[in-house]
Amino acid sequence: MAVTIIGVEKDSPAAYAGVSAGETLISINGHEILDVLDYRFYETDTRVDLLLRETNGKEKHVSLRKGQYEALGCQFETYLMDQQHSCRNRCIFCFIDQLPKGMRSTLYFKDDDSRLSFLFGNYVTLTNLSEHEISRIIKMHISPINISVHTTNPELRVKMMGNRFAGEALQVMHRFSEAGIQMNCQLVLCPGMNDGAELERSLEDLGRLQVQSIAVVPVGVTKYRDGLYPLETYRQETAENVLEIVERYGEKFLKEKGNRTVYAADEFYLTAKRELPGPEYYEDYVQLENGVGLLTSLKSEFLDALEGMEKITAPRHVTIATGVAAYGFLNSLLDELRRTCNNLTCEIIPVRNDFFGPTIDVAGLVTGGDIIKQLKGKTLGEELLIPSVMLRHEGDIFLDGVSLDDLEKALGVKVRPVKNDGYELLDAIIGSDSTCQNP
Repeated sequence: MAVTIIGVEKDSPAAYAGVSAGETLISINGHEILDVLDYRFYETDTRVDLLLRETNGKEKHVSLRKGQYEALGCQFETYLMDQQHSCRNRCIFCFIDQLPKGMRSTLYFKDDDSRLSFLFGNYVTLTNLSEHEISRIIKMHISPINISVHTTNPELRVKMMGNRFAGEALQVMHRFSEAGIQMNCQLVLCPGMNDGAELERSLEDLGRLQVQSIAVVPVGVTKYRDGLYPLETYRQETAENVLEIVERYGEKFLKEKGNRTVYAADEFYLTAKRELPGPEYYEDYVQLENGVGLLTSLKSEFLDALEGMEKITAPRHVTIATGVAAYGFLNSLLDELRRTCNNLTCEIIPVRNDFFGPTIDVAGLVTGGDIIKQLKGKTLGEELLIPSVMLRHEGDIFLDGVSLDDLEKALGVKVRPVKNDGYELLDAIIGSDSTCQNP
């Protein structure tokens, strides 16, 4: 296989060497280029010999020198240079299977692509890896790799993932570990299935491998589960049971390895009505993308920003829309600001998730339609602040297809997306032109 170059960046090493759009890249320094991993790995050399096929079919060699980590500058039709690998599993807890019809087509695609793990931090199940890909990962020593494990019990993993090879795929983790490749792991817990004793088994097994972090997250259950495996959600008692195991093993790993390794998602603490751990508990916040330590990080940054806030005087009124789960946490956090600024009106409205159902209560799955239905007609002040995770990566559209413009027109107020950053949150609340007057 070879890949066609569709463009060459101006003033790049490839451009200076005479590489042209339309030519086909066959190899770099004798290594066949099949996809983006091959390309990114071999282009790091300082001396590069490209084997190209011209548009007339003739092959040519182009040699060049460049900085070790300087990009060659070749552009391809897709970022991956070939098709994205789709998932072959039928997981009983798959969130995509619980989506209603009529949403954006991209939301229904299930990826399970190891290249996206290295490039963007996506999690892979290992059931989609060929022997060539496994050997390549080991040869290139690409580390870390993010793995959706769920359980280390082979039979249970087959059942949970609906793939007869899911248990065998666990052996790939042992091969990676023996090669010194670090792994970040994810365990999606389903009540009564892979928690309790099975969770302890998984943590014991993973603790013996080259695993640098483990995120334990609760299953998400929407109202669209007709014909799917019956699953329950976590309640206060069952969430507390999970936290007991996770914290016990965290202490065990801390003594044995020098770091806690395993962490529970914030949702477990909120469901168990437990106070969130402090910043030191999460060490380097290695599992933020899995919702582990997000609220603690936000609180720590917000209080730091509040301490350094300049004394200002102009009055301001804003509203924050969030998910039901984080409402109490955010409201108590903002009490600190309210005590500091008596000229500030900042209301928080928890948005009930009618779109997916009441069992889904996180901010990232709140839809624009639900915000409109529940906030229309309310006095929202100068701005409505929303967590940016409610929107797709481009920052413009909610899961239900409602756009930011649609929301602003429906509510008659400016809408400002805010990242999970305490400093940005405080800036958004007080406004760049606002001032805060101490009582």
